[in-house]
Amino acid sequence: MNTASRKNALDEAVLNVIIKECLPLSIVESEALKELIQLLDPSYILPCRKTVKEKLDKNHAEEVEQVKMEVQQAVAVSITADMWTSCNMEAYMALTCHYITDNMQLCTSVLGVKHFPQSHTADNLAQFQRGIMDDWAITNKVRCLVTDAAPNMIAATRTLQIRHSVCIAHKLNLLVKKSCDQIPELSSIRHKSRQIVTFFRSSTTAKEKLAQVQQQMGRPALKLINEVPTRWNSTYQMLSRLHEEKEPVWVSLASLQTDLTPLTADEFNTLKEALLVLAPFHQATVELSEERRVSGSKVIPMMKMLYCALERNSSHLHTQAAIHLQDQLRRRVTDAASQLETLSVLTLSTLLDPRFKTLGFRSSSKCSEAINRLKSECAAVIARTTSEPQPGPSSEQSPSSERSVRGRGKRDLSHGPNPKSPRVSTPQSVPSQEREEGREEGREEERKEEREEERSKKQSWNV
Repeated sequence: MNTASRKNALDEAVLNVIIKECLPLSIVESEALKELIQLLDPSYILPCRKTVKEKLDKNHAEEVEQVKMEVQQAVAVSITADMWTSCNMEAYMALTCHYITDNMQLCTSVLGVKHFPQSHTADNLAQFQRGIMDDWAITNKVRCLVTDAAPNMIAATRTLQIRHSVCIAHKLNLLVKKSCDQIPELSSIRHKSRQIVTFFRSSTTAKEKLAQVQQQMGRPALKLINEVPTRWNSTYQMLSRLHEEKEPVWVSLASLQTDLTPLTADEFNTLKEALLVLAPFHQATVELSEERRVSGSKVIPMMKMLYCALERNSSHLHTQAAIHLQDQLRRRVTDAASQLETLSVLTLSTLLDPRFKTLGFRSSSKCSEAINRLKSECAAVIARTTSEPQPGPSSEQSPSSERSVRGRGKRDLSHGPNPKSPRVSTPQSVPSQEREEGREEGREEERKEEREEERSKKQSWNV
């Protein structure tokens, strides 16, 4: 490797570190990094910040073109869209494309995360999303747009005239949140838990005391997890970690001067049973949040499994709050499952998945409707396939083989199929105009053969 190519390779390696580690471009101006590079390779000089930026822009453009070619080669794609808010309270719209390559690999590509300063109306959202899809030339390939259940998002999808599907993980998160909010005792436990977790995460003295107590008890030094309203499963994770570390938390609070009231033994019993009820929803959300696996066919069976889990755990519940939570969740899961079992995009994928087929449905009537819908779609596909004209004989055939084919075609069309000879085409698969042309060509060919036969006989008589 010559000096220039080695210099370029090292520059690309530095740029790769900056990209993967999300480092600022100014890192190349760091004196500490320059000293490290000088020690490793005195002949190598770090590129300046301007050069790094130019290389970054060039690599980004090349990567965009490569991804655009992959996306455009896909037969169909699905889009997920969501709104994000930065720390500076600036709104951003993110669009992600999901597709399957020719090698049957499931791929995910971020089409863009762009600033969205406009009002969040359905028309503005639809215009913004259409612009990104046009930039990537996939407008006619989008088969489904997945968003949250916000009315403006649903209305925007309706404006785009694209099939819409609600994010099931988001739907489960709202389902659990609404059920928990209906139980005052559980709301009180959540409020006290947030206060305790906030105290230990904001006070260095409390944090060090908790770690010290955990070490004395021979337990791993685990931090408490706070609840974040916009983060799925954060409530479950906060309550689960607090219940897991209840002894160190009790001891730490007792030795610290604080006005916080720890959870009582009865509240911890209620918390334990509530976690038993919420555990299947946590697992379902994690399963549906994966990117590298198709989750459409899992939704309906998973809703049935959640219902069965609620029924199975009901015998282990003794506190009123947990029983009330279980009733609330069971009612909401039943309503959600009934609604989801009417969506074609989910029912058909469940039926076609060999793992589930009809086993995933709770309602037998909805299952029968889905089977009939699948049969109708299969019949429509078969009808479209059989109605397309079949290719005729090759134009490169020799005259003798062409006459043979035409003669067989005439005999088959006039006297029915001959089981002893191969069939070129059937009347059902050839349009009427092409059949008539085939008959005329066959008759004309027979007339020519008869005239040639008579001419040869006359010549023999003359001789």
